[in-house]
Amino acid sequence: MSDPQHTNQEPVEETFIWHLAELRDRIICAGAAVIVVFIGLVYWAPDIFRLLARPLMQNLPKDGKMIVTDVTGSFFVPMKVTMLVAFIIALPIVLYQIWAFVAPGLYQHEKELVAPLVFSSYALFLCGMAFAYFVVFPTIFRVMAHYNAPLGAEMTTDIDNYLSFVLTMFLCFGVTFEVPIVVVLLARMGVVTLAKLKQIRPYVIVGAFVISAVVTPPDVFSQLILAIPLIVLYEVGLIAARLVVVPKEGTESQVTAK
Repeated sequence: MSDPQHTNQEPVEETFIWHLAELRDRIICAGAAVIVVFIGLVYWAPDIFRLLARPLMQNLPKDGKMIVTDVTGSFFVPMKVTMLVAFIIALPIVLYQIWAFVAPGLYQHEKELVAPLVFSSYALFLCGMAFAYFVVFPTIFRVMAHYNAPLGAEMTTDIDNYLSFVLTMFLCFGVTFEVPIVVVLLARMGVVTLAKLKQIRPYVIVGAFVISAVVTPPDVFSQLILAIPLIVLYEVGLIAARLVVVPKEGTESQVTAK
């Protein structure tokens, strides 16, 4: 007689192996998309890095230059920047592969929520990076150059250190611009009510200034550049949540009465 427990385990193991194989294929497709875009951009790697360094170069003193302290830095840093650009360009394909892998396990209403959520998250992250590049970087570098001038210090930086700073700022502002998505998700999933999100507004304002003080350089202008968008985006999230989430009966009236 065959062991029924052993028979039941075989389909489970086969399903698990099939999911692993599918995950492998999805990862290969996503990685291949990034590599193909990278190969297409690698010829212009120096130009891409110069474009990334433009906000700093425009605020350096006359004849100011960036320096290389690592023997291989002048080669690998532009390659890293190009790989980052390739990943951003290929990100829709990467997200699609993730979506194709998890979609079969989602309910219909979850599928309807995930698609616009992913698209809006990607768009907002790009907006955050653009805001950092066109607004934050020129302001910060201009302020830093102003501080260095009275000291007689020459404002130069290693290209690897500059890349680390830029990536940190891109990540911070990209995540900051995701605040409306977080607010909508919290309200839509019922984790926090819309009324509660409105009540904690003062704490959000204080938290925005605390976060900006930790992330940005220690000057008022740089802190305001992060804190103000964070507060505005929170308000945008409240407006979006009000449109998306249907408040429970009596909730809003109780808050209004208070």
